[in-house]
Amino acid sequence: MWRDHIGHPMNRVRLLIFNAALGPLDYKVPEGMEVVPGSVVVAPLGPRQVTGIVWEEERLPADSVPDSKLRPLLGVLPVPPLKAELRRLIEWTADYYCAPMAHVARMVISSGGALKGAATMTEYRLSGGMPERMTAQRELAMAALEGEQANIRELSEIAGVSEGVLRGLVNQGVLEPVEVDCDRPYPRARADFDVPELEPEQQAAADRFVEAVREQEFAPFLLDGVTGSGKTETYFEAIAAAIEDERQVLVLLPEIALTEAFLRRFEDRFGAAPVLWHSSLKATERRRAWRAIASGEAQVVVGARSALFLPYANLGLIVVDEAHEISFKQGDGVRYNARDIAVMRARFEQFPVILASATPALESLHMADTGTYEKLVLPSRFGGATLPEIETINLLEEKPGSQSWLAAPLVEALKDRLEKGEQSLLFLNRRGYAPLTLCRHCGYRFQCPNCSAWLVEHRLSRRLACHHCGHETTPPETCPECGEPDCLVACGPGVERIADEVAQILPEARVAMATSDTLNSPEKAAEFIAMAEAGEVDVIVGTQLVTKGFHFPELTLVGVVDADLGLEGGDLRAAERTYQQVAQVAGRAGRGAKPGKVLIQTRHPEAPVIAALAAGDRDAFYEAETEARRHAGAPPFGRWAAIIVSSEDEAEAREAANRIGATRPHLDDVQVLGPAPAPLALLRGRYRYRLLLNARRSASLQDVIRAWLGDLDFPPGVRVGVDIDPYSFV
Repeated sequence: MWRDHIGHPMNRVRLLIFNAALGPLDYKVPEGMEVVPGSVVVAPLGPRQVTGIVWEEERLPADSVPDSKLRPLLGVLPVPPLKAELRRLIEWTADYYCAPMAHVARMVISSGGALKGAATMTEYRLSGGMPERMTAQRELAMAALEGEQANIRELSEIAGVSEGVLRGLVNQGVLEPVEVDCDRPYPRARADFDVPELEPEQQAAADRFVEAVREQEFAPFLLDGVTGSGKTETYFEAIAAAIEDERQVLVLLPEIALTEAFLRRFEDRFGAAPVLWHSSLKATERRRAWRAIASGEAQVVVGARSALFLPYANLGLIVVDEAHEISFKQGDGVRYNARDIAVMRARFEQFPVILASATPALESLHMADTGTYEKLVLPSRFGGATLPEIETINLLEEKPGSQSWLAAPLVEALKDRLEKGEQSLLFLNRRGYAPLTLCRHCGYRFQCPNCSAWLVEHRLSRRLACHHCGHETTPPETCPECGEPDCLVACGPGVERIADEVAQILPEARVAMATSDTLNSPEKAAEFIAMAEAGEVDVIVGTQLVTKGFHFPELTLVGVVDADLGLEGGDLRAAERTYQQVAQVAGRAGRGAKPGKVLIQTRHPEAPVIAALAAGDRDAFYEAETEARRHAGAPPFGRWAAIIVSSEDEAEAREAANRIGATRPHLDDVQVLGPAPAPLALLRGRYRYRLLLNARRSASLQDVIRAWLGDLDFPPGVRVGVDIDPYSFV
């Protein structure tokens, strides 16, 4: 029986279903069925069955349907009802980001298998027996599977043999079946497993966090600590307090590749690994994690941004590590910023949230300056380590040789570190070998057929790839335009080309590349970290992946190959982003007992962001950037929103964008720029136009956009997306 907000029984309910085009729907509650707001139910829709969430009628307007025409619910799914605070978060997110509630709710119910209730599955392990006939494949499999237990498909991936080989071992009793509870409990973390000795500044911050966890009231913190200051150990004490109080904790990380290093530190501190949540989990792992989170059995969850919307039973703390990272901003679908949603979830559920960063977002610093966030500062490195010395190399004066990208001072520093047995890191935020390949005979350039972008050469995998849509092709033997052989030229450097240059300069050096191409799983990241920590790597060449989270005590030199790269293009936050990236990668140097040095190659040493980096004067940079933002009415002093129009038909996209532009609102507190072709005018086969809105803080920006676009109809092939607080301007 359905009961309203004061407990009266009712025989009809309103459902939020996961189809935004249909909107909320009303159903009858059959006699004897118990549902409450937040119940996850199955309902008929035409000949199909759909999943829906029971919602308060007054919060979800729908067409009034007589009781006599209502179809009955089919059943209640065996999961806990979604809490009222989570339902309010869904409403707020949909309203703020101009997204359908159905799309936000789908992120909560993100594991279909979890809705089916308790279940078991069959896994296999070695029995200790031997096969009747030993083959090379069987010998390989048995060696690889020692101590392993998983299903046949997963064991096949572990062993590197076909499933048929393993089924043969099952038939001969070499692999034995084991019935496993899909919801088997996770190992328990212990708050007192290995309590560290903190330095006074760390201890003061940790004590404040513990106090806030105990009070269980909304308390947003900005943990502003220089690289290597021990921020992780500090907020671990807040996690320990939450574990003691039997409250759940969510730790958000910006990159899956960071997970493995974090897990090791977590397990060392708490004696057990946390529960993981990210896109690479197997379906069975997602099911187990989702149900453990919903039941309250999962103590600490470490995940990517999507972990924010999971139905925690008893959440008592959120930590957003590297909170400045732009990867916390979702680029499509519901374009939310996980940093901001974390703060709102903490507010709705009344518990503390910690935003940790060595280079906080300007918006976060502004919130701290105005007293909205409480700022705790760790100004010095842990254990007496010192911040690295930073110098710039003017590439207009110290020009690298032809087809070289490393200037002489950086080359000499690399040689010096190699002789001393110390490690170096070269940073260039550009994957692949070269960003452009052309024909030296006729000038033909390799462009993506689906995007207005050049194909990037990847020599390691022998492919030309688009980094926007994923299109790949094999480099041809001859030019597609003029047919000349051996005429293709790589233009500009990527990390693969820098690694090649290092190998030529220092042939005895052991070089490792750290990019999303080479470290595309937690296991590969763990292997890379183990090699670097064991001293098996002399020079690391990496993209932005190496700017965060890694701690290598023997790494004493960081070289920034092209500090100006991030300042190119139309990114309105380019200076801030460049400062964050270079400061973060500089922070990898000198984290142990040996002092570190950072060399920044640039053609614009006088640029404010480069000068601030060289001087180590973060405050001066942020003050200048704040004034520039204030003058421009940019965040945090104004609001931005983007409207992105796309279609597979270029004329259709242009016409739709012009219609939107022609009906723009004329308001004193909202300025509309555009429409104009997007910088990336063709993306994944769709032609794109953009409009940018710049509004004062006082403007009801979302209401303006809804009223403006709500009256317009577009052809079926046209998509119109809204991006509130955009981070990408391509």
